[in-house]
Amino acid sequence: MPAQLEALADATARGFEDAYGPGCAGIWSAPGRVNLIGEHTDYNEGFVLPFAIGARAAVAAGRRDDGLLAVASGQLHGKVATVPLAAVAPGAVSGWTAYPAGVAWALGLADAAAASARTGGAQPGVSLYINSAVPTGSGLSSSAALECAVALALNDLWELGASRAALALACQRGENNVVGAPTGIMDQFASLFGEQGAAVFLDCRAVHGENVPLALEAAGLEIVLADTREQHSHAASGYADRRASCELAARILGVPALRDVGVGDLDRAADVLDPETFRRARHVVTEDERVLDAVAALRAGALESAPAAIGALLTASHESMRDDFAITTPALDLAAATALEAGALGARMTGGGFGGAIIALAPSQRAAATAEAITAAFARAGFAAPRLSTVTPSDGARRDR
Repeated sequence: MPAQLEALADATARGFEDAYGPGCAGIWSAPGRVNLIGEHTDYNEGFVLPFAIGARAAVAAGRRDDGLLAVASGQLHGKVATVPLAAVAPGAVSGWTAYPAGVAWALGLADAAAASARTGGAQPGVSLYINSAVPTGSGLSSSAALECAVALALNDLWELGASRAALALACQRGENNVVGAPTGIMDQFASLFGEQGAAVFLDCRAVHGENVPLALEAAGLEIVLADTREQHSHAASGYADRRASCELAARILGVPALRDVGVGDLDRAADVLDPETFRRARHVVTEDERVLDAVAALRAGALESAPAAIGALLTASHESMRDDFAITTPALDLAAATALEAGALGARMTGGGFGGAIIALAPSQRAAATAEAITAAFARAGFAAPRLSTVTPSDGARRDR
């Protein structure tokens, strides 16, 4: 295990002992993700191409016999919140605790009868200590990293035997129903199925994924991540409005989801949709096509032979999110434009929007200059200094100890 992950695991184990005393049964972790391309297509049953990153959320977990879900976090100074598992339900838990509680609810742990059958008559309970290195509100899916680490821990502690796909769906259900954020399946799937040196091509309708090579180092490329530090909340932002617009467009067009609308159908869509709803739909339809084009290019070796073609898809995606879906911000637009001026091959916002981060695909020899140019541009514009880093495709969720 790399030194930084050992340090995260050590700190998480110490945090558990400080909060609860002895009794830690193990440590599990899951990564955040960057979406290479395919934004707001997941809940439209379309296609996405994310990859897991090195930053991870870790959870130490131990069994209880009092029927309580106890949650503490390094980010909340070890304060312990408790809720009876049997009381966890949509609308019953609020705040940060709703994320792990939602996972427990979705996995059925709040069902006392089922839990009793699994545990020989004892009401189940669990103590969790969560410690995350994934920045929150930055478009890197800190929430899914937390959820997936918790899901792995509960799956092992309560011997549920759930598949990774089932865990991903449970995490999504928990976030949708208990947290109240209408997210799709992409983030959880990327966190659970990520693999070093690969992106995860996910068909969100079939809930089927496969790894696609993303060998950046061999191609002499890097992905620069510029976090604008603009915080966002999917549950409280325009995310829900965008989803509602997409569902309205699908109903008017008479299809189950916008996945079923092709680029060739857009002329007809323009005739029957109001202008704003049409623009929202056009983003999703064209973004699905960009994902498929990117996957085909990566499989054909374009990352090494024609990286500019990949870059052009990223830039077109950003323009669509800016002009049609209206989810970028001035800081995100400045970061993307500056990256291109500094020599990046392509740049786009990544994440749900309304804040967060951009990624820029740059030749390795231009990566540092790209980061420096973005920092300078933000200073000139009076924006807070961005957080700059490079991200590489990394392994997915796992048990660490």
